[in-house]
Amino acid sequence: MYQPLYTEQQLLAGLAKGERMATDVVYRQHIKIVGPWILQNGGSESDVGDVFQEAMVVLYEKAQQEDFRLSCKIGTYLFAVCKYIWYKKLQGAQKQPGFLPDNAGNDEGRDWAYEDDVNAYKEREAHYQNLDIALDHLGEPCRSLLKAFYHNDKSMQEIAAEFGYTNPDNAKTQKYKCLNRLRKIFYGAQTKMR
Repeated sequence: MYQPLYTEQQLLAGLAKGERMATDVVYRQHIKIVGPWILQNGGSESDVGDVFQEAMVVLYEKAQQEDFRLSCKIGTYLFAVCKYIWYKKLQGAQKQPGFLPDNAGNDEGRDWAYEDDVNAYKEREAHYQNLDIALDHLGEPCRSLLKAFYHNDKSMQEIAAEFGYTNPDNAKTQKYKCLNRLRKIFYGAQTKMR
C-alpha cells in the first residue's frame, strides 16, 4: 500500500515553520486539482497561479496560528479557499461587461450557486470566530477540557487523568456542564448581536 512521505500534520507543521519543502509538496499535490476547476470556470493559466498562490498564503497564515486545527484534508481546505477567492474575483469582474464567456454562468448545465457558497463560507467563518470568543470567555478549566475533548480527541479516561477527576463519569459530567455554559455564552452573544 502507498504511504505518503509526509503526513498532513507534518506538512502543516512544515508550513508553519516556513519550510520550503512543505510548501513545494503541498503545491505539487494540490495545484493539479484546483487548476482544472478554475480553467473550467472561466479562468486562465495565469488565474490558476494567482488564485492558488493566494490560497497558499491563507493556509500559511492559518498554520502559523497555535490554535489552528484543520478539520479536513489540506487539499479540501485549499480547494474551498480557491473556490472562495475565484468566486470573489468573478463577482468583481461581472461588473465589467464582456469579461466572462457566454457559458460562464453554467457548470455542466447547472447554475452556479457561488453566491450561496460564499455566503455560507462567510457565515461559517463568523460562527467559528464567535465560538472562539465564547470559548475565551468561558474560562478555565472548562476551556481546556472542551478543547481536550473536541480538538485533541481525548477520551474521557484521558481527560479524567489529566484534569484530576476521580473517574471518566465525573469528567463527562463536568464536560456537560462546561458545554452548557459555553452554549449560554455563545447564544447570549448571538442574541445581543442581532
